[in-house]
Amino acid sequence: MANIVEVTEQNFAEEVLAGDLPVFVDFWAVWCGPCRMIAPVFEELSQEYAGKIKFVKVNVDEVTEPVGTYGIMSIPTLMLFKDGKPMETLVGVQPADRLRELLDSYL
Repeated sequence: MANIVEVTEQNFAEEVLAGDLPVFVDFWAVWCGPCRMIAPVFEELSQEYAGKIKFVKVNVDEVTEPVGTYGIMSIPTLMLFKDGKPMETLVGVQPADRLRELLDSYL
């Protein structure tokens, strides 16, 4: 997970809302089976898009404020932020090609 930042309550704004790159956020939990299914895809994409898109994981059991702020009701939820604003939201396991298509549209 060298290319993925684990976010805390304290650094969410700094890691997700600030900066020049688009930020792809995975809202997940340890106990979530579908989250474990999408994790290798998220990891693979983080390597493919290194330096172009920032990849961030938010454990919903530990980082609760953004969960409420962005209305996360189901996990995994993937959100793409650009210029500090949420641009796209995908809920559930997604195919890698669908995620690539989304990411490419913001480059």
